[in-house]
Formats: sequence, structure tokens, C-alpha cells
Amino acid sequence: MSFSSEIKIEIAKVSDGARHCRLAELAAFLIFGSCRITECGDGSYQIRFQTEHLYMAEKYVLLLKQLFGLIPQIEEERQPGRNSSSYVVNIDDREGAVRILEGVKLIEADGSVARGVSLEHSVLLRQECCRRAFLRGAFLVCGSISDPNRSYHLEMVCNDSFSAAQLCALVRTMEISAKSIIRKKYHVVYIKESDEISRMLGLMGSRVGLMNFENIRILREVRGNVNRKVNCETANINKTVTAAVRQVEDIEYIRDTIGLESLSKVLDEMARVRLQYREASLTELGSLLDPPVGKSGVNHRLRKLSKIAEVLRENRRSIKNGQ
Repeated sequence: MSFSSEIKIEIAKVSDGARHCRLAELAAFLIFGSCRITECGDGSYQIRFQTEHLYMAEKYVLLLKQLFGLIPQIEEERQPGRNSSSYVVNIDDREGAVRILEGVKLIEADGSVARGVSLEHSVLLRQECCRRAFLRGAFLVCGSISDPNRSYHLEMVCNDSFSAAQLCALVRTMEISAKSIIRKKYHVVYIKESDEISRMLGLMGSRVGLMNFENIRILREVRGNVNRKVNCETANINKTVTAAVRQVEDIEYIRDTIGLESLSKVLDEMARVRLQYREASLTELGSLLDPPVGKSGVNHRLRKLSKIAEVLRENRRSIKNGQ
């Protein structure tokens, strides 16, 4: 089972005690879910809700029972050409359909079905608890979340730009930074920051999912810090090894051209110690000198040796060019 499915199954079991919160969650099912509302012409309606998940159909039916005392049947329909089923809930009780639509504020004053509902000004979402319930319902019917082991991404897919903008604005009222993009023919509201996804899981009531998400996030951060430290240490080691190889090459060049005995006493000693202890660090080299010298002193002497070697190489090139 995917991480997204685990989250949805968990929050589908969340039950708000207040009627206004249940109405907000049901409204999200009808607005953002696969729902068709048909006007029958006599002031009545029929509502058809469809989903690929049985637990979501059961949640929808539970809300209808709690709010309006309706217990419609869940019908399983085979998908043509696909080895899967969808679950359909029909509200054919015309009086019941009107009660539902009036309850979630989806009927206009003239009796028509409301289109382009403004969530910002909806009386259903004035309280924060109702906004939480609404976002939970929206995520259930049109949302998904990536496995945090791979990436941080939570999204909700809308059919039009107006719905996406409304949903995006609603998420931001919860102090979560949501953005929207167009993907093919859909408008997607998404959250990328891990801490904001964490807050979103919390406000939707996903306690177990939130704990698992945080555990994975902490583990990823620890691994990232370890990897950065290892990479930094590896880079430092490579830098040290490269410098040591160059120093040895310079000293050997001096030895083979003018001899180490031509150097001053301190440089001669430094050169011989470096040749003898090729893998030693600057600090270790300093402790081998008599008297011992600090890291900066060792570095200074090795720089002098490198300059001498460079002068010798330049003189040799000049002689060759003169010939």
C-alpha cells in the first residue's frame, strides 16, 4: 500500500462531532470529488458520487447518514477495459438531494445549482475547525502525497482554475504556503516544503501518518548531514593528498637538480622529513622537526620549497629555449 493510501485510509476514519464540520467535509466531497448533480426540472435533483475506493464511498455514505439520515446503497461498477472497479453512490431521493445541497450551500437563491462556489465567503468555512474538515475532504477525493523516502510533495487536483485558486487560498488561510500549476488539462494545488506538508497532515487529523512522515524526515536529514560531512571530509583528504604529492614532486626535483644539501638547514630538514613521511599531515610533520614547528610554520617552509622548485624549472625552460 502506498504512503498516500495509508494517509487517506487513516483520515477517512476521522469523525468530527460537530454538524457544521461534517457539512464542510461533505461539501468538499461534492465540490472536488467525481460528483454529478442533475437538475430534474421540477425543482428537484439527483446526485451521483463515484470513486475508485470503497473506503471513500463508505465515508461519503456515513456523512449522509450522520447529517441527513440517508443510507444510500454503494454500487460496484466494473471499469470497461480495466481490471478494476469503481464505487457509485446515487441519491435518487429528490427531497433528500435537495436537503443535501441546501445543507452544503450548493443551491442558489433561484433554486439552481451553485457553480463556482466562493470558498472564501462560504458560511460553512468561517470556523477554523470547518476549514480543517473541508481540506480533509478535499484531500480524500482529489489529493495525493508522495512517499517521503523519495520526495516531499502533496497535491490536490482540480478541474478548473477557479476551483484551484479557491482551494489554494483556503490552504493559505491555515498558514501553509500552497501554489498552483497547470498539468495537462488539470489545475494542481501543491505543497513542496516538508514542514508545511507536516502541518497539513496534522490539521487533516493524520496522527499516525504525521508520525511516520516526521520519522522519515528526521532520518533523511540525519543521512543528509552525514553525507555532507563525509563529502566534506573526503574533499579535504583529496586536497591534502594532492598537496602532499605536489610537495614531494617539488622536493624530488630540487634533490635531483641542485641537491637538498644546497638548501638552508631548516628547509633541508623540512624536505627530508616530507620525503620520509609522505602521508603525514602538516601537524604531524611539524612534530617530527627539531625543534617542533606548528602547522603554519610547516606550511610556510613547504611553500618556500615549492617556490625554489618552480624557479629551477623556469631556469631550465629558459636554457632550453635559448638553445
